[in-house]
Amino acid sequence: MPSVKSINMGSIILSMDTRRVDLNLLLTLEALLAEHNVTRAAARLHLSQPAVSTQLSRLRQLFDDPLLIPARRGMTPTARAIELFGPLRESLDQVRAAVVTHRRFDPATTALTVSIACTDYLQAAIVAPLVVKLRKEAPGVRIAIRQLDIPRLQQQMTHGEVDIAMMTPQSAPPDLRTRHLFDERYVLIGRKHHPKLRKNIGVADFAALEHVIVSPIGGGFTTPVDHALAALGQRRNVVLSAASFLFVPELVSRSDFVALVPQRLVQHRADILKIIECPFPVEGFAISLLWHERSHNHSGHRWLREILVSLATAESTRSPRRRAHR
Repeated sequence: MPSVKSINMGSIILSMDTRRVDLNLLLTLEALLAEHNVTRAAARLHLSQPAVSTQLSRLRQLFDDPLLIPARRGMTPTARAIELFGPLRESLDQVRAAVVTHRRFDPATTALTVSIACTDYLQAAIVAPLVVKLRKEAPGVRIAIRQLDIPRLQQQMTHGEVDIAMMTPQSAPPDLRTRHLFDERYVLIGRKHHPKLRKNIGVADFAALEHVIVSPIGGGFTTPVDHALAALGQRRNVVLSAASFLFVPELVSRSDFVALVPQRLVQHRADILKIIECPFPVEGFAISLLWHERSHNHSGHRWLREILVSLATAESTRSPRRRAHR
C-alpha cells in the first residue's frame, strides 16, 4: 500500500485529544489497513470480530474519516487511510523496537525454532549453508524446512506455520514484508570432460546437445529458453524433463547430457562439472526474503534474517560472472 512520507504520525496524534488515543486502537488500524478485512484483522490481533468492528467505529470517530469502506471482497481504504498507513506502521515499528530492546537475542544460548519455506533449489543453495553456520554460531536454533506452497503462503504465515519464505518477488503475496536477497543467473553445465561442450560454443552446437530441462509446471519440454532459441532459428534437443533441479547436476556429471541451471546450485561443483556461459542471453531471476508482520520485530527472527542476507551476499561476492568459464 502506498504511503506519504511527509505525514508525521506523532504530530497527527498530538493534534487530537490525547485522552481518546489508545495504542491498541492504532494497532487495530494497522491490522485493518494491512488485511482489508475485519475477520482477518481480528485473527491477527487475537480478538473477536465484534471487538475489532467496535474499535473501527472508534477509529472513524478519532480520525473523522471512514478509513475503510465495504467492498465486494473485504474493504477498501480511503485516501486518508492510504496516507496514514506508511507513517503509522513506521511509528508502531519504533514502539515495538523500543519494547523489545531489553530482550536481545543471544545466538549462543537461546533456543528458537524457525520454519522456512522455499524451493528445493534454494534449500540446497541457501538453507544448507545456513544450517551449517547455525550449528557453529547458534546451536539452539532449529530449522524446519517446508516446501513452498504459494497459494497457501499468506495463510501459513498468518497462522505461524511458516516464519520465513524465499521466492521470486513476482509471486509473493502482497501483504507480507519483503527484502531483496539476491539476483540469480543461469549457467550451462556438462560433465567435466564432455567432448562437445566448450567455451564459446555456438548457438547451433548448443541446440544440438542432449538437454535436460526442469519444467516449472511438470512434464513440459519447453521453457522460455526455447522461445529465445526459436527467435534465433534454432530448436534444442530436449531428451529429459525433470521435476527438480536437485538431481540434474549429478545426472549430467555421469552422462553426455547438458543443462541450464541456476549458478548457485553448481558453483561449488567444478570438480565434476564443466560450467560455461550460455551462448545467447538467458534471463535470470530475483529471489526475495518474505516474512509476516507478527515476527517482524522478534529479535531472534530479525537476527536470522540478517544471517540469510549475509550468506546470500557472501555467495554473490564469491561467484562473479567470470567464474562460470571453466
